[in-house]
Amino acid sequence: MHDKRHISGPLLIVVLVALLVAITLLCICAGSVAIPVQETISCLWHMLLGDSIPESIYRTIILSVRLPRVLCVALCGAALTLCGTAMQGLLRNPLADGSTLGVSAGASLGAVLALAFDLRIPGFPYGGTMIMSMLFAFLSLLLILALAFALDRSLSTASIILIGVIFSMFASSVTSLVITFSGERIRSITFWTLGSLSGSNMTYAAILACALFIFGSMILLHAREVDALALGEENALHIGVSVRRVKLILLISVSVLIGVCVSVGGTIAFVGLIVPHLTRMVTGPRHTRLFPASLLSGACFLLLADLISRTLLSPIELPIGVVTSLVGAVLFILIFYRTRRQHG
Repeated sequence: MHDKRHISGPLLIVVLVALLVAITLLCICAGSVAIPVQETISCLWHMLLGDSIPESIYRTIILSVRLPRVLCVALCGAALTLCGTAMQGLLRNPLADGSTLGVSAGASLGAVLALAFDLRIPGFPYGGTMIMSMLFAFLSLLLILALAFALDRSLSTASIILIGVIFSMFASSVTSLVITFSGERIRSITFWTLGSLSGSNMTYAAILACALFIFGSMILLHAREVDALALGEENALHIGVSVRRVKLILLISVSVLIGVCVSVGGTIAFVGLIVPHLTRMVTGPRHTRLFPASLLSGACFLLLADLISRTLLSPIELPIGVVTSLVGAVLFILIFYRTRRQHG
């Protein structure tokens, strides 16, 4: 039965898509060099149609700098938020996000090792970082699941969270150790670990888009199963949900998406934790509505955070992870206070 307090699904999606288009245009136009809106729209329109783009002083800035970055930021925001929403639903824990699994910390460790030892793939800048990040995300997931299975063969939520938190602390300690002995690379590694999408290009955007399409679709297609799991694993089993299979599919999808996002933008905190809470206030708890809405909301949130990071202290650029942590911490306190007042 539809809850009158919440906006209808189709209307909300239309509103969020319109908002995403408007914020995307704003982020392409705004920056150290302001670009007229009509110039941006004309350039993007010709590119979409496959026509030759008219010569302009802004063309290179739009196509080579702003557009790749905006696409990577939007895709990372969408992926991280979808991961956080899936984890909160799967683990039935409002404080969970993708990093609860320890996959985020594992992916960061892989990327930091690649940066510290300057691992490269010929013809693919930062390819070593991406491969190592995804590899360590997978290895982290396998290790966490193996330990959780050894501890509890039902792969219970409590076991996965416990081992995920322990593994995160271990991986973070090793990462700090690697950074300490990274010598002259310490500055670039430290900036990367704070979260930055300043080096984005269309190759990264294409990889992010492919990962989100494949593994994001797997999460979206299991929305009804996550709704069933919200009632408890025993109840889900009684109505025919293969709990272990759904858990494994969602955990693998989350680990891949986090691994790709970390390799491109570093560790970007709070996105997967805060945005699902804000979206849930509008959509309600049903994941058939929450998943697509959170995906779009996450893209909008991270685009605005990136815009702040680029323009607040221009020409100095703040790491996007710092902005999301500051904004996220304030929003989290407000949400926590509001929730306590409602239930108190």
